[in-house]
Amino acid sequence: MAATRHAQLIKQDSKEYLVTALLQLLEHKNLNEITVSQVVKRAGVSRMAFYRNFDTLEDLLKSYFGPVIADRFDEVKNKVSETDKIDKVGEFFADYSKILKLSIDRGFEQVIKNIFDANMLDFYDGISLPVELTTMQRKYWTKFMSAGVYSIWREWLIDGQKESLEEIHALIAKFQNSTMNSLVN
Repeated sequence: MAATRHAQLIKQDSKEYLVTALLQLLEHKNLNEITVSQVVKRAGVSRMAFYRNFDTLEDLLKSYFGPVIADRFDEVKNKVSETDKIDKVGEFFADYSKILKLSIDRGFEQVIKNIFDANMLDFYDGISLPVELTTMQRKYWTKFMSAGVYSIWREWLIDGQKESLEEIHALIAKFQNSTMNSLVN
């Protein structure tokens, strides 16, 4: 049993070293310019350690950002009052603005966007929507809102965060309410 526990600790350490190495390399290079060899060399682990855990560098990024973003969404979804949810989402935008900017600049934005989208869909699936909505309307409304929220966040970030988060929240709320009202009416 001790060997198994030890092996698990080594595997976890290897993952952490690999993530750290990749994030350090991304500070100066685009994702498509980075090789697995560069990552394992910087991490001080073997290629086997990489391939035992991941197939691609994108998988490594997903393994790191997936739980980090999911934890924040879980907090917003399950541990925050309805009135505080939009503020918590705003904190998410502020807290992750640097990583989103890095993902845009270094060519791994799609990884972040896919994780964000999956969590937004789960978030919207967990809220009460009018019973008049059909399954199809609910599905496409949540996709629409997820894509819209991400696009607003991205544009706000790229444009230098000129508007306050309160203004952005109000805009998102208006879009959310007006599109929902349009579907119901």
